Amino acid sequence: MKLLILNGPNLNLQGRRDTHVYGTQRFEDFLDRLRARYPYCTLDYRQSNHEGVLIDAIQQADGTYDGVVLNAGGYTHTSVALRDAVSAVAVPVVEVHISSILAREEFRRISLLAPVAAGSVMGFGLDSYRLGVEALAEIVGGAPAVETE
Repeated sequence: MKLLILNGPNLNLQGRRDTHVYGTQRFEDFLDRLRARYPYCTLDYRQSNHEGVLIDAIQQADGTYDGVVLNAGGYTHTSVALRDAVSAVAVPVVEVHISSILAREEFRRISLLAPVAAGSVMGFGLDSYRLGVEALAEIVGGAPAVETE
């Protein structure tokens, strides 16, 4: 199974930004652990602070990846263009969030992506990404995300 993990704006600051909300672990360190946990999955990773780059990555994922784990950051609540990209591709996209957007400020509680995503995972810290990988393994029905200890 080949998946793209795609992070949006400010997620390059994971481990340093709002640590009381997002924790102190760097995403790259978490990604190393995630890859070790699922050695039979290819987990490619991209991050961008630019909306168009994220849209291009989603469009390019169609036919290249079995699924996309997407944390669109602040674009979750504002980007109709990103929603349209997710809606336009056949590759399943699972929306993830480190915090629960439903427990945050009112402007963060609405996801424009949720109605067009294959599913949403939120509120489990960085473990939301692991749950997103596992959800995609079930959705695509391909090689399972084999967990190793």
